[in-house]
This record gives sequence, C-alpha cells and structure tokens, in this order.
Amino acid sequence: MQKDIKRLGDAELEIMQVIWHTGAPMTAGSIQEKLRGRRDWQLSSLMTALSRLAEKGFVQCDRSTRTNLYTALISEAAYREEAGQSFLAKLYDNSIQNFVTALYDAHALTPDDLGELRSLIDEMERRQKRD
Repeated sequence: MQKDIKRLGDAELEIMQVIWHTGAPMTAGSIQEKLRGRRDWQLSSLMTALSRLAEKGFVQCDRSTRTNLYTALISEAAYREEAGQSFLAKLYDNSIQNFVTALYDAHALTPDDLGELRSLIDEMERRQKRD
C-alpha cells in the first residue's frame, strides 16, 4: 500500500469516482457529461482539476491521440484503504470501537446497520479461522 497517496478534495473525489466507475480511459468532455447534475463544471475548470489530479499522481493523461484520455493511476480500493486509515487515525485514535460508538451515540446506526455489522464480524471471524 502506498503511504504517499494524497487526500482528494470533494470535487476531485467526484471526478475520480466517475473515472473509477467507468473503468476505461475517458475524455474531459465525457467526464464533464457524467458529472452534469451533481456538479456543473466549465470545461476549463475541469481541465484544471484534471491537471491537479495528474500532478498528485491520481490520473494519467494520454496525449497520443487527438483527444486527451484520462486514466486512473490509483485504484478506488487503494484510495479508500488509505483514506479510511487516515480518517480513523485522525478522528478516532485508530479505534474502530470509538468510531462505531460515535455513530451509535449520534443515532446514525439503525438496527439493520447493527445486524449487518454483526454479520460482517461473524464472516470475518469465520475467514480468519480458515486462514
């Protein structure tokens, strides 16, 4: 796992989610179209954001064709893992218990959520015993 993955701002994350979910090289115009309704970008602003994402090492721009094609260099899973660990460390002292307790205290967990957590923990324990 890379430890030098930089944090994405909200707008950058939306762009990356489009690229990740498409799973294929994309033009700035196609990214702009997929973002329409969530965030209406001017093409020049989107191009600036894509340049920043390239500088941060998140995307690569293929300029070998007449149209620039943008491809993710960091997977969504790798980013989520790093961002999740950073979030947990910064806000909850690396404690899953503190995190879940905060959600519970804020009434953000439904009984269904708690059931899903129990099932997830049970499944993880079963996997751990097999390994």
